[in-house]
Amino acid sequence: MILLRTEGAALFGLCLYFYHLAGAGWGLFLLLFLWPDLFMLGYLGNARLGASLYNLAHVEALPVLLAGVAYARHRSTLLAFALIWLAHIAFDRALGFGLKYPTFFKDTHLQRVTAGWKEKPDLA
Repeated sequence: MILLRTEGAALFGLCLYFYHLAGAGWGLFLLLFLWPDLFMLGYLGNARLGASLYNLAHVEALPVLLAGVAYARHRSTLLAFALIWLAHIAFDRALGFGLKYPTFFKDTHLQRVTAGWKEKPDLA
């Protein structure tokens, strides 16, 4: 688990570096950093819908693809958006949050998220 969290932290740092190189404003970064978490609203419907929408906004392939297209077409605004999006995902991974299973919000592909972000040992 520590390697996956370290990988997330490294990717987050890389996103910040490339965002700085892109010359985009940090106000925009702060404004849009949490936008992927809006997809948690799908959990108001049910766990399956919530997990599907959340995962759609938290899979790394989509912002990487958008960043590639934006870079190739010289679309700096789209590149900044893609880097913010990827930075959010990387930050989540660094904290131990992963893609959601359709069973329960706290069930992720990295771990079962608890209050202290560590699974309590089974003493039974």
